[in-house]
Amino acid sequence: MKILVTGAAGFIGQALSEALLKRGDHVVGIDNMNDYYAVELKTSRLALLDKYDNFQFQQLDLADREGIDALFATHQFERVINLAAQAGVRYSIENPRAYIDSNIVGFLNILEGCRHHEVPHLVYASSSSVYGANTLQPFSEQHNVDHPVSLYAASKKSNELMAHAYSNLYKLPTTGLRFFTVYGPWGRPDMAPILFTKGILDNKPINIFNNGEMERDFTYIDDIVEGVVRVTDKIPTAAPDWNSDGQDPSSSYCPFKVYNIGNNTPVKLMDFVGAIEKALGKKAIKNMMPMQPGDVPSTCADVSALERDVGFKPATSIQDGIDRFVAWYREYYNA
Repeated sequence: MKILVTGAAGFIGQALSEALLKRGDHVVGIDNMNDYYAVELKTSRLALLDKYDNFQFQQLDLADREGIDALFATHQFERVINLAAQAGVRYSIENPRAYIDSNIVGFLNILEGCRHHEVPHLVYASSSSVYGANTLQPFSEQHNVDHPVSLYAASKKSNELMAHAYSNLYKLPTTGLRFFTVYGPWGRPDMAPILFTKGILDNKPINIFNNGEMERDFTYIDDIVEGVVRVTDKIPTAAPDWNSDGQDPSSSYCPFKVYNIGNNTPVKLMDFVGAIEKALGKKAIKNMMPMQPGDVPSTCADVSALERDVGFKPATSIQDGIDRFVAWYREYYNA
């Protein structure tokens, strides 16, 4: 198939693009190559994709309406996978407008491209952040998600609402994927694995938020990619008997679906640090900090719907995943 992957120079985007290329799909990747974090890392990721003859790259911002329109007019995409977004919960407090430009305006441009060019299936990244102030765990797609605790979370919930509107109005099949704390080789340098690993190796204190009383459903990148590929191949259909009286909010009377992709095994933050210490053979200097604005104390994914519909459930253990991540980190950063 010819597939558009937005955010192709990103952490998940590069890994997903490579998996699609390896199975023989033609991938058109776009990325704005912004400097939210080191552009050199994005360039290194793209170099992994450039060796494939079935890969094309274009530097393009989702918020560039004319550019996105031209992209869709040039290619007849059979699938669109939207991973491009302004990421990060804490940065959304410092620079909220970046999230509206990319995550709202940019997503509208993608929806319009899919609508006008009759794309058979749009898959897009949502986030576990949409669960916000929810306390009932594991988080299920059937739970209410109306209490976001950051603008980033609100922007991702908005994507789900916008997708539903287009599924309803234009019968555009859409699937949203709520990712849970993705980690692994080629990960973002603003996330805990790289921050912790660098700090430990440099003999500098690492910040442990909420005094270590945090749990995250850390999900290894290969498991995320496998889930996305399987969902991409499964076009959602309308649930003809659906009604609003107590029905599953992750499906609808129109071709709309939402899934969690998480490891279903929350890990205490101190155990996560311990796995990195074990892989490095070195202890961390810990700086205990209070909870940060926009953070939540715990996440855990219910992935029963994913397992039921596409036959897959993430299962990489935290130590296996961290060992692979640390091996990559040492090689890439010559550490």
